[in-house]
Amino acid sequence: MEAASVPRTPRRQSKAAVAVRRFVSLYGLIIVLLILPVVYGIQDLQQDGNLVRLGQNFKDGLSNGAIWALIALGYTLVYGIIELINFAHGDVFMIGSFVTVSLFGTIGLTLTTGALGVGLGLVVCLLIAMVVCGSLNVMIERVAYRPLRGAPKLAPLITAVGMSFILQNVGLLWKGGSHQSVPDLLHSQQHVFTILGVTVTRGDLLAICATVPLVILLTSFISRSRLGKAMRATAQDPEAARLMGINVDTTISLTFLLGGLLAGAAGLIYAVYQTDAWFFQGFEAGLIAFTAAVMGGIGNLRGAVLGGLIIGFIQQISDNRIGATWTPVIVFAYLVLIMVFRPQGLLGEETREAG
Repeated sequence: MEAASVPRTPRRQSKAAVAVRRFVSLYGLIIVLLILPVVYGIQDLQQDGNLVRLGQNFKDGLSNGAIWALIALGYTLVYGIIELINFAHGDVFMIGSFVTVSLFGTIGLTLTTGALGVGLGLVVCLLIAMVVCGSLNVMIERVAYRPLRGAPKLAPLITAVGMSFILQNVGLLWKGGSHQSVPDLLHSQQHVFTILGVTVTRGDLLAICATVPLVILLTSFISRSRLGKAMRATAQDPEAARLMGINVDTTISLTFLLGGLLAGAAGLIYAVYQTDAWFFQGFEAGLIAFTAAVMGGIGNLRGAVLGGLIIGFIQQISDNRIGATWTPVIVFAYLVLIMVFRPQGLLGEETREAG
């Protein structure tokens, strides 16, 4: 006869192991995030005697990160409400860029247009691009996602991927497969002022000055308005919100509308800042923005902004110091490390799915 196995009691961890685990959980993320800036900051001090080059990397990262943050907010808004990854969101951003490019020709914005005309024209293009992308996102939710709300989660996920391919091909048929040159209406690389040796250009001001008010308006709307409170209630418990008289369907449509508005704004900023538009840009930007949302904590607005800025910084440091070929590797290596130290993301919260 075989001897009956006796279950082993788990060993108690030593005080030293517990202390190490606590130290890693508290300070590991900070150490991970500071690796690149500290290493190259020391290198700059040794070679140049100052941190101007690192400051330039951070300034460029802030500009690019602001665009990723706008797109990431759309991902995190939708996930926070219905726990769906809207993979078509990046392509809605691409449509926003294409609408912007088309409007430039329609309203006659050229390199010879005066400063006042350029300013008014960009405001008009911004509003139209936001409305178009917001309406498109609401239509996608109504046609593709709402009928599948009670279906297994794989069904709306595959549908989101299908909508992404549909919008990609719409862009391909609309503007073709080649890159579209966008007139540099702002002369985006023209220097405006210098801070501690770091030059700030017009493109940097556009990205930052357009993003900051939009983020403030969004957070204020969600935290203070009646519809924003309905969105938060629906995110916490849709059934309880419905019992309290909240129209959940309307609230979800409003969430898609807000995400689309931000995607349209990001599309215009990207087109003017990069002076380029491409039918495949939505896939690339969507992947980066989704990574930013996960890194910051999917479902958390501040986390999406923080994740976008961090990725912008990492990209600029890697492009400038290591090489653009290695940039995706480094970005996703950071994502893996952050997920290891903090699986819910930097500012992540518990969701209904996670309990």
